[in-house]
Amino acid sequence: MTAASLSHMFSGCFVTLLIWGCTTVVCLVDEKLAVQPATTIGYHSTEMTENVTYGDPTIPFACGNNSHNCQKFCTICDDFFGEPTMDCLSKLLDHLCLYNYEVKMASINSSDWCVWGNVSGLYSNLSLCTEEISDCLLIPWPNPLVEQTFVNIHSRFFKDCPTEELSDPPPVIVFALVITPICLIPVMVSLVVLKTKNGDGSS
Repeated sequence: MTAASLSHMFSGCFVTLLIWGCTTVVCLVDEKLAVQPATTIGYHSTEMTENVTYGDPTIPFACGNNSHNCQKFCTICDDFFGEPTMDCLSKLLDHLCLYNYEVKMASINSSDWCVWGNVSGLYSNLSLCTEEISDCLLIPWPNPLVEQTFVNIHSRFFKDCPTEELSDPPPVIVFALVITPICLIPVMVSLVVLKTKNGDGSS
């Protein structure tokens, strides 16, 4: 076997493994972790005015209409706070979203809180609840209050869970990272040998 054919064989091995490794890494992205972009409706945006209803004439401020619960939320804010303030949003989040989340989390064994499959539905419902109430009150979402709510949730329920940063990568990635330099070494050696032979002119 000549050095040229050996070089072609190792080059083919390297290219094949490189393509396989790259596609494997790309395919390992967990679609469940993909975050959908959140659209926020600001106070003075044109989209906000399209999403406003004055269904209850006793409510003196604009109320969103993205949910059948909007009138109820706006009425509560009007009765207790006079307007859709952050204080009203805080109370609604505490009594509706957080209360339901905490009750359901209490029904799960605390040792199972770190298993994402056990809590993903509850976590998603909490997120949707905060978004629904914020949109009804025409308060942009996400906002500092919602962010603080999730920080508190994480520090209370998930503080003992191992982070992904400290876990070992999947075996496929480890294999790709190990095999690539192994294939590179013979290719580089064969290229040096070919260059040396061609440079001498004696062989």
